[in-house]
Amino acid sequence: MLDKNYIVEITNRDSGSAGYTIAEMNNLHRQFAAGETKEITMEELRALTYLPGGMQILQDCFVIHDEKAIAEIFGEVEPEYAYDEEDVKTLLTTGTNDQLEDCLDFAPEGVISLVKKIAVETKLNDVAKRKIIQEKTGFNVDRAIDANEYTKEENAKETKSERRAKPVSKKAETAKTRKTDLPSLKDLKKDK
Repeated sequence: MLDKNYIVEITNRDSGSAGYTIAEMNNLHRQFAAGETKEITMEELRALTYLPGGMQILQDCFVIHDEKAIAEIFGEVEPEYAYDEEDVKTLLTTGTNDQLEDCLDFAPEGVISLVKKIAVETKLNDVAKRKIIQEKTGFNVDRAIDANEYTKEENAKETKSERRAKPVSKKAETAKTRKTDLPSLKDLKKDK
């Protein structure tokens, strides 16, 4: 058993923020941005495992970067537990279909989310791997890529608002981008 003050690095591998509050440790609250790594003590890590959902957060959202701590908290873990973005990119580009299936069968949810995210971001061109992802997770990579493209096109089409009517005030007539007839701060200073 590791000393309670032993320092462990953990990283939020999820695409969103994740956090927890441990009441027994003076309401200690930690918030992790996506991809953020922090150092915590073994005491805190153990306390997290006792929280409702704590083990689930550790398995799905966080990756522990210490083999001794992993062994104490989880016992044995599958090799996919420690996959990061680079590992997933390698899996999708040069890995075999069997390796991808094993990953989707044995990896924690955080790694599976990474597989989906990177498949869409890189526009995974391997049709067999797209099919495996859909069969194993129900996630349709083709549709997600299409949706991303559509969103990018729609964002590119956004235009600036145009005036619909003449401003009420003479001072506001000169303000080309203002939407109200209130004078600007510059105009107020001039009037004083």
